[in-house]
Amino acid sequence: MPKHAAALIPSDDDLSPWSATAPLYVVLNAGSGHLETQERIDTLQRVFREAGRRHEVIHVSDTARLDASISRAIDLARQHRGAVIAAGGDGTINALVQQVLPTGLPFGVLPQGTFNYFGRNHGISSDIEEAARRLLTARIKPVQVGLINDRAFIVNASMGLYPQLLQDREAFKQRFGRSRLVALLAGLATMWREHRDWVVKLSLDDRVQTIVTPTLFVGNNALQMEQIGIPEAPALQDGQLVGIAVKPLGKLAMLGLLLRGAIGQLGDADKVSSFAFSSLVLTPRRPHKPRRLKVATDGEVIWMDTPLHFRPAPQALQLLVPT
Repeated sequence: MPKHAAALIPSDDDLSPWSATAPLYVVLNAGSGHLETQERIDTLQRVFREAGRRHEVIHVSDTARLDASISRAIDLARQHRGAVIAAGGDGTINALVQQVLPTGLPFGVLPQGTFNYFGRNHGISSDIEEAARRLLTARIKPVQVGLINDRAFIVNASMGLYPQLLQDREAFKQRFGRSRLVALLAGLATMWREHRDWVVKLSLDDRVQTIVTPTLFVGNNALQMEQIGIPEAPALQDGQLVGIAVKPLGKLAMLGLLLRGAIGQLGDADKVSSFAFSSLVLTPRRPHKPRRLKVATDGEVIWMDTPLHFRPAPQALQLLVPT
């Protein structure tokens, strides 16, 4: 068990009661996970029906309709005093959090992705039947959400080389399938290519510094931070985020860092600096001063206006967790 794993498991003192009869509105993304979509739908409907729980499964087969499906689930939850549930990977959960967080509605997850850091961090099973049964008796736990500018993230956000790694990983998954081995091979391929070093100004809480880095990574998930060996992971329990910056490196050294992260020793590397913070503003200086940067949030790559402002969201997510 990781050194700080006990902090990941909520105690009864951390939880608030929630109605055991409240209806559940599930947004299920057909593009996430390994199980067949209809099998997942049948499993959820059987579990909820056997428990006599009012529910609706909103099946999303076209990602262009995901936002509209989320809005519908929120409207139903508001109207019937229910909860919104995300069934999918961390990217799908992120998409729902964008809309659910401002509402204050109870929010549940049925993790179905490759890594499922968010669900695992809160003791939620990746087995859809088990997660659905535990959801029936769940309690509410306020959970910290990170912000990059005005966009929420639950696991991590980054700029520089890491977004490119995610794009390459997705391309590998399309060719070779979804697995952790495929993800590792994609990372090795990304690190072996030429990469750009950025000169960025960091306004970090009460100090300012300029660094040179190929990538800056901000974590909001204690399990992920512990698994790659970052000592500041406990700061996430204290209302902070954790930043990781890599110094300029050659290809072989980059590959070495990737492997160190895979075995939980990234924080011990001389070329890696990590730090906890409450507010971080990143302004790119060179090789040019772009008005927009490619960034990644929970595995989804987007373009965002600069400067980039990382901070915890002022409002907590009302997450349904197993008791």
